[in-house]
Amino acid sequence: MVAVLSLDFGTGGARAAIFDTQTNHIVARGEAPYKTQHLPPNRAEQNPEDWMTALVSLVPDVVAKAGSPDIAAVCVATFASTVVLCDRSGKPIAPAVLWMDARAADEAAFTETVDHPILADSGGSDAVEWLVPKAMWFARRKPDLWARTEVICEALDFVNHRLTGVWAGSLMNATCKWNYDSRNRKFCEDLYALFGVPDLGAKLPQRIVDIGDVVAPMLPEMACTLGIPGNPVVVQGGIDAHMGTFGADAVTPGSMLFIGGTSNVHLTQVPDDGRNIRGVWGPYPNALTPGLRMIEGGQVSAGSILQWLSNTIFGLDDAGFRSLCAAADAIEPDSTGLLALDYWMGNRTPYRDARLRGAFLGLSLSHDRASIYRAAVTAVALGAANVVFDLEKQGVAIDRIIMSGGIMKNRLWLEATIDAIGKPVELALDDNLSLHGGAVACTVALGLFPDLTTAAHALRAPVVKRTPDFNRHRQYLAMLADYREATDVLTPVFHRLSGNVESTRTERV
Repeated sequence: MVAVLSLDFGTGGARAAIFDTQTNHIVARGEAPYKTQHLPPNRAEQNPEDWMTALVSLVPDVVAKAGSPDIAAVCVATFASTVVLCDRSGKPIAPAVLWMDARAADEAAFTETVDHPILADSGGSDAVEWLVPKAMWFARRKPDLWARTEVICEALDFVNHRLTGVWAGSLMNATCKWNYDSRNRKFCEDLYALFGVPDLGAKLPQRIVDIGDVVAPMLPEMACTLGIPGNPVVVQGGIDAHMGTFGADAVTPGSMLFIGGTSNVHLTQVPDDGRNIRGVWGPYPNALTPGLRMIEGGQVSAGSILQWLSNTIFGLDDAGFRSLCAAADAIEPDSTGLLALDYWMGNRTPYRDARLRGAFLGLSLSHDRASIYRAAVTAVALGAANVVFDLEKQGVAIDRIIMSGGIMKNRLWLEATIDAIGKPVELALDDNLSLHGGAVACTVALGLFPDLTTAAHALRAPVVKRTPDFNRHRQYLAMLADYREATDVLTPVFHRLSGNVESTRTERV
């Protein structure tokens, strides 16, 4: 058995799986949680040391369950951009700023005013979730902390550094989140200067490594701590959702990977023909596979809205949540008299507006929890359909959709999304394709396959097919028109509300 270890650090916790690459089977797997601190008005932080604590508690158990095989390679995928400020040794000097943290909205908006050719590869500006606007925020708002920062990195770089002692960035993350010039393999120092962070390039990991290439051997002491037998190499991974495209074999144009979870992510590739595509992140050249450009659409808030309603607002336990879903499932989408907008933490696609906010319209005293929850599910489903339809309107081919993620555990949400999109979909039988993608990268590094595309096709995760309910699809299409109109009408109000809260917040790190 050629065994590899794939690690995935998500918003709620770390996951690990050991793959037998010869049979394409997961031999053992496990997960360990860590906490997020949500701060008003729109901030989210974690302690980077919690990631390592989770790893140390998780991996030895998974290795033992697998029978302690020699591990040939390890690959890490993480959420992005979750940004860590460190000293050169890798010690954090501030809490990690999560991808969903929208404190850098002003900085992201400023990038829209800058003219630079590399911005054409990211949709014309930087999004609030990315590393660069977050760096700008620290440089402007916390200059003393920024001056003490020797390394600014992604969660991926932080974990890989702990595993290897080497600072290295992923070509995927650098291209997608750092305005890295992947065609010429260089940082855009002149752009950083225009953004007001001329020293950013010097603080980033200087070595950029392609997905599937070796970062470095794992430190012996780290292998011992994690209970990993053998002499594994650490293989470069990338953004968790994007790594899932390899697990889904969704790397060719026309295929879309849809990952439904805390947020929703829509990933597809297009030819590198220079065409401009609005309202998305990208198209990023060479970020996923050489010679193609990757499009990243998505919804900042998705499953997080549904969890917020059931847990925080309704205070339901597991049994109560099951009852809520059953009651909501009995309600037709267009029969609640409610319209919700899914912008709790802003919008990624197609509006690219961090100041949009969530809303329920049409509330009356006759509405109950089930109807409110049904409206929220409908809003998240309409947001997903809005992304797909907007891309198709711009000529992006979407012939095959593979779904994965936490959405698979919520039948109401899953079926609503399929019906709203109105296309047949393939459902991945494993809800974490990122782990499969990490295994794909490991096999390329070990020379078992010649390239990522070949490995992805050979090791793709199994799926089942599902068709939409076209009667409900027609309901969703009618509601989508109201959803879009409400967004247009309420955008100025959302901007005023989010600005008022932001202006009265207490500055903190």
